[in-house]
Amino acid sequence: MSEPLVKVTLAILYREGQFLMQLRDDVPHIVHPGVWGFFGGHIEPGEDTAMGLRRELMEEIAYVPPQLTLFREAADSKIHRYYYYGELTVPTTELVLNEGQDLALFSVDEIVAGQKYSEKLAQVRSLGKPHQQALLTFLDSGLMPAGPAS
Repeated sequence: MSEPLVKVTLAILYREGQFLMQLRDDVPHIVHPGVWGFFGGHIEPGEDTAMGLRRELMEEIAYVPPQLTLFREAADSKIHRYYYYGELTVPTTELVLNEGQDLALFSVDEIVAGQKYSEKLAQVRSLGKPHQQALLTFLDSGLMPAGPAS
């Protein structure tokens, strides 16, 4: 297999049994437009994956968790994805949304259903399929501390 063209780093951030997601912009030139997905993005030249994720989180929500741990890597012919996980230690009201249309905490039930209502758009939007699969895999891993029931 040839080397993937793009390397991206993504954040699985959890708080009290729920997961922080971004409603991506409705622009056709981005990957997964208009759906719920992870915060994160492309790794810049000279960055390692953890450094790139910290930079992306500061740019997108002005917050970086105290600890980020590599969960898994996944690659196809175009993209190599690095999934990190960490606890969101502040309420969502303290986050500054600088990229995307909305942010919200997803319950496990909403992850399984693959959709969530956006308060800002007053619409139900889908959870991106790769994001949903990564969250289900993470839930099956047992790595997240127990939180409130969904």
